[in-house]
Amino acid sequence: MKYSPKLNMVINGHEFSYKIFETLKCVSNTWSQREAAKRLGISHSVLNRRIRESEEKFGLRLVETTGAGSGLTENGYKILNKYEKYMIRLEERDKPVICGGYISAGLIEVLAAEYHLDVTIYQTDDESALELAKKDMVDILTLDDPVWAFMHDLEFIPIAYDYLVLVSQNQGNIQGIDDMNGKNFLEVPGSSQRLAWNTMDNMKINYQIVKLVKSPYNALKTIQNDEKLYTFLNNSFTEGSDILKEETKHLISLVLCNTENRVLKDFVDFVTGNGQKIVENSGFIKI
Repeated sequence: MKYSPKLNMVINGHEFSYKIFETLKCVSNTWSQREAAKRLGISHSVLNRRIRESEEKFGLRLVETTGAGSGLTENGYKILNKYEKYMIRLEERDKPVICGGYISAGLIEVLAAEYHLDVTIYQTDDESALELAKKDMVDILTLDDPVWAFMHDLEFIPIAYDYLVLVSQNQGNIQGIDDMNGKNFLEVPGSSQRLAWNTMDNMKINYQIVKLVKSPYNALKTIQNDEKLYTFLNNSFTEGSDILKEETKHLISLVLCNTENRVLKDFVDFVTGNGQKIVENSGFIKI
């Protein structure tokens, strides 16, 4: 079933029908109010009144006469562009969008390639991915840390297990958890690293977070260039010490946002079924 949304907008306290935005777009394309009226199936007087009434509400000129005919003013283009950005969000996507944490979205990318599923995949932090999902811009949401699903009461589907490893140029000097006393750490906010920090807090380890980065890629690069820093990253992502393996084992999960898409439902079945061999080969622990 194909849906075609029509969007009204409230601007500065005034409500504007989708008809005025369609009118502005048609004038912009034709450079003629008469031709725009013809294409819209209305009389020239109706089109002219529609524009005039909207200009009175805005207190701005939207359409102007030029040497080439009629066109939009700078304010007219600005308002139309804003409208079209919202419309893009509402239109059905020809290609499904998968968005999620760096680790989980990376795993789904591998699984989608094996399944020959044509999708667009965005890797970011869990919180940003959740914000996009709330705006209905995501068909499948993936989460590196299951705590986000619990916090937002989401119906998540476990797809793998992972755990954190200690990463540093001097990780070989850490033989026990007490050896992390006095060490400086790098954090990727919003990631599953919270499991490591909670564990060390509970064990009264005196550590300090001295640097923040946005992704595990930046974290690894920074660690490789600074021998005084330590961090925890996913075992599926890089090698490191298993010193907190049991304490940091956690679920990698997804949320099927577009439940009407049969292809995506079948893909999720593959991920939790035959795809588990690929999950294991990708460095994760299968469900």
